[in-house]
Amino acid sequence: MNYTEVLILTLSFLVLLSIRVPVAYAIGLSGLFTLIVAMPFMPSVTTLAQRMATSLDSFTLSAIPFFILAGQIMNRGGIAVRLINFAKAIVGPLPGGLAFVNIFACMLFGAISGSAVAAASAIGGFMNPMMEKEGYDKSFSAAVNITSSTTGLLIPPSNVLIIYSLASGGVSIAALFVAGYVPGLLIGFALMLVAGIYSVIKKYPTEKLVSLKVFLKRFLDALPSLLLLVVVIGGIVAGIFTATEASAIAVIYTFILALVYKEISLKSIAPILLETIKTSSIVLLLIATSIAMSWVMSYENIPQEISNALLSISDNPIIILILINLILLFVGVFMDMTPAVLIFTPIFLPIVTDLGMNPIHFGIVMILNLCIGLCTPPVGSVLFVGCSVAELSIQKVIRPLMPLFLIMILVLVLITYIPELSLWLPRLFDL
Repeated sequence: MNYTEVLILTLSFLVLLSIRVPVAYAIGLSGLFTLIVAMPFMPSVTTLAQRMATSLDSFTLSAIPFFILAGQIMNRGGIAVRLINFAKAIVGPLPGGLAFVNIFACMLFGAISGSAVAAASAIGGFMNPMMEKEGYDKSFSAAVNITSSTTGLLIPPSNVLIIYSLASGGVSIAALFVAGYVPGLLIGFALMLVAGIYSVIKKYPTEKLVSLKVFLKRFLDALPSLLLLVVVIGGIVAGIFTATEASAIAVIYTFILALVYKEISLKSIAPILLETIKTSSIVLLLIATSIAMSWVMSYENIPQEISNALLSISDNPIIILILINLILLFVGVFMDMTPAVLIFTPIFLPIVTDLGMNPIHFGIVMILNLCIGLCTPPVGSVLFVGCSVAELSIQKVIRPLMPLFLIMILVLVLITYIPELSLWLPRLFDL
């Protein structure tokens, strides 16, 4: 391994980030600078461009724009309100009822939309004013919304699990989707535990128990939205369609549902498509530059050297997994999820598979690590969105965020060292 080229790759990336160059450009340029040292200028440029172009030539990646479009339709189609009302009927009467509603609604909306940012925006926009009106501390409401929004990245359908499948060399998307359920629900219930204790200490009010008639009405209102999970995940697991085909079905289903709810009109299609194109372009550019950088790192033999360095510290799987978790938590603080998955999966996956870890299990551990990073400054996109929706500074949210953040770390430890939490469902469905 040439340490000069590794130094150029690392320093150029950090310098570009520090001067606020967008992450996708920083990744692409740092990869280019490294190649220029290793080979002449024109071959470097053409090689990087070729790697970026071929990285997007994937049928699997077509699922991402479709799921983003489905999420945009859901965000504007009245689904959030119906899910919140349903959540209030279930968990509202419990101690800290509205905090539970916030978490439960984020889990449902995040799972259906596949986007943590969409969940933080849509659910936070409704729940924060409602919780403040009932006497909840504004910063606590924002902290609950921020942390619970990440559960949708584990509970399928999830774009980032599709990206991990691509980066891992073809781990089954269906198996990853099914594996995400238990960890995602564990995170949600753990956040509810902390929020409940906090609410009891602060003596926050609870919602009134609704009648059976009201409960059934709210359930029936939310049922069409909830059925999307059954259609998409059930179809993939049963082998009726692929994840990419499921994403197209999700778009058709959500569009029909939004029209039935009369929350969007044909005039709404243009802005929805425009927002989808913008978001998809950002994600796909990140994917292209990240895969190109991964190739540069492989060209310089960096993954193998990191593997050797880690294994030279210890050959104990417990120690190695602690080190990998710490690195991923650190990476998640500074790097967006998509490039982090694409760059670090080829580095760490061979190490953990040599230790006997299932690639599906590692995928869930990695995504959960990076979910925690979304809640932390300076690059925590969900943190920024949650604070923006609540109209609060980050400093005011950090204190109530800490116990929720710590319980997420505890669940991460459990999922890391108890593989069955991730693998039980995939094995049950023979995936």
